[in-house]
Amino acid sequence: MSTTAAQILVVDDNPDNRELLSRQLSRRGYQIVVAEHGREALAIMREQPFDLVLLDIMMPIMNGYEMLQHLKDDPALRHIPVIVISAADDLSSMVRGIQLGAEDYLSKPFNSVLLKARIEASLEKKHFRDQEQIYVQALAAEQQKSERLLLSILPKVVAEKLKDQQQIIADYFAEATVLFADVVDFTHFSAQISPDRLVRWLNDLFSAFDQLAADHGLEKIKTIGDSYMVAGGIPVARPDHIQAVAAMALDMQKVASEFKLPQGEPLAIRIGIHTGPVVAGVIGTSKFSYDLWGDTVNIASRMEAQGVPGTIQITEAMYACLADHPAFAFSPSSEIDIKGKGRMKTYFLKSRAES
Repeated sequence: MSTTAAQILVVDDNPDNRELLSRQLSRRGYQIVVAEHGREALAIMREQPFDLVLLDIMMPIMNGYEMLQHLKDDPALRHIPVIVISAADDLSSMVRGIQLGAEDYLSKPFNSVLLKARIEASLEKKHFRDQEQIYVQALAAEQQKSERLLLSILPKVVAEKLKDQQQIIADYFAEATVLFADVVDFTHFSAQISPDRLVRWLNDLFSAFDQLAADHGLEKIKTIGDSYMVAGGIPVARPDHIQAVAAMALDMQKVASEFKLPQGEPLAIRIGIHTGPVVAGVIGTSKFSYDLWGDTVNIASRMEAQGVPGTIQITEAMYACLADHPAFAFSPSSEIDIKGKGRMKTYFLKSRAES
């Protein structure tokens, strides 16, 4: 490693000493700045970077020990190595200087060959420390990227469990609300445009839904083709999950009304919602995702699949929880057959303002 481009600060109240050190070090190619006391030196160090400080002890205004203490207490400066060069050559002075953070301690008058060796050794150590910090910062940046990627796939509490190497993550929630939405006639119009254009269009729509989920404090579960799934009350229980999901459904209709199909036709979506118990978690060892299981999920899916374009179909269980809420209004739907459940009474959710 070449150390000749290093910036060295010489701190000494004696002008002859400053001149001697500056002349010797400049001949070796070092960039030299001088200061008469500790206070001036600290001010200079806060204005420009240095690789090494050569520090006298006995100085007016702020002595070398006081300056070492300031350097030790300053996170921005404590990494800069300091070599003390002092006429105080007793053992207690040396020990105190080292304890306060000095890299090395030389007595005056100093040996120029020994000083050269000590400077090169200190600069070498600083170079390795600087490289280590670069690697640590790069590693931290990569860890942050990995953390963001993991949190884009899994809820934070689930990601923490996964990092603890739990083999199976499956939590039971006695109360949760599940919403499914899909694009009406998606199969028909998707066959009429290019795949890349279709994907861009879906990305814009679902990104808008993602923002709504974040705004309402809900958990996006997944997308499958043109189907979008979101849930409330998981992975952290909350008492208002039903109201939050209902409010998001209404906002999804507003967002959809601002979109057009790729060929310019108005966009219509179907939404279905149900509330009840679910099991939520992560299974498998590769390409895992956070998912939900149980009748509540199946019924919510049926509410969407057997709904009417442009409407939000909810179950009687949802209606019972929202009927008295001032923000929501309802119109009844005919009873529908649900596979494995038989006939179920359903309702269409609207906003009170809409009614």
